[in-house]
Amino acid sequence: MNTAAFTTLILIGFHVGFSQDIPTSTGRTLLITSVRTGNTDIFAVDPVTGTSINLTNAPRSEERYPAWSPDGRRIVFTSNRSDGKTYDLYIANADGSQTRALTHLPAGAVAYWPSFTSDGKYIYFNEGNTSQIYRVRPDGSDLKAMAQGRDGNISPDGKQIVYTQQGRNGFGVWVMNADGSDRKQIIPHESQIGGIAPVWSHDGRKIAFSGQVGDYAEIFVCNADGSGLAQVTDLKKISSSPAFSQDDQYLTFRVTEEAYWRDAKTREKTYQEKEADKRPVWLVKTDGTGAQLLEVLHYHCAMDGSRAEWKPLAKK
Repeated sequence: MNTAAFTTLILIGFHVGFSQDIPTSTGRTLLITSVRTGNTDIFAVDPVTGTSINLTNAPRSEERYPAWSPDGRRIVFTSNRSDGKTYDLYIANADGSQTRALTHLPAGAVAYWPSFTSDGKYIYFNEGNTSQIYRVRPDGSDLKAMAQGRDGNISPDGKQIVYTQQGRNGFGVWVMNADGSDRKQIIPHESQIGGIAPVWSHDGRKIAFSGQVGDYAEIFVCNADGSGLAQVTDLKKISSSPAFSQDDQYLTFRVTEEAYWRDAKTREKTYQEKEADKRPVWLVKTDGTGAQLLEVLHYHCAMDGSRAEWKPLAKK
């Protein structure tokens, strides 16, 4: 698909600024990174009332890229608390207690974007310096390098990884088996902006990602094989880091005015300044309607690319 074809996809039902109730079927707790304390910490937040709990409360380190366990009883995240420069993977109870390291990576390594398999047996995560995708068990055992790729996200059944890699014109959306075999590019259009961040729906049938449209990045959804591609947002900004709600009917995503991660100096400056409204969380239905800024999160989201992840609903 060429760029022209990509930008003429039918947009589906945009209504920016529409205020709506968030149904209980989505869950009512988001896991985010926040700078409201002056540090980058992990918070659990009610997206309607704004009620929030600091789960890490670590003033001398940076905590980023949180994710829920499938049963909602634990969280994983990355932190540089060991030496100030190495981002290892950590796990804690859902209330932030009993935090412990899962990895002890080489100095300067950057673990990010962990994701659980739905049975809770493995956590897959990415290492930024080597573009390597790893897996580890929740007790820290069986750490294994699985495949080369960027921004990998494991499918709920643990069989496939959706990820990005450099193509001829930028980064595309690819799928491979969890062991790195059978690599397929499912979205031929490639983005020079980056920040693709593909993610599986909870039923494993859909993938959401950030795709370039002209000078901007918008959120798209497709079937697991790349078919049924639909543009979900039309904000004409840099929209990224989508996450499906528990019922797969909504997406949260992050919005900023510039892709500051493309330049090392600009990225470092942005992270140091910690502007509280630099990259807030938005919400949209997967059919493209009801796009809105989550106002309760407007002025304390961190600048990293973490998803605003929905807490799993309690099983009946």
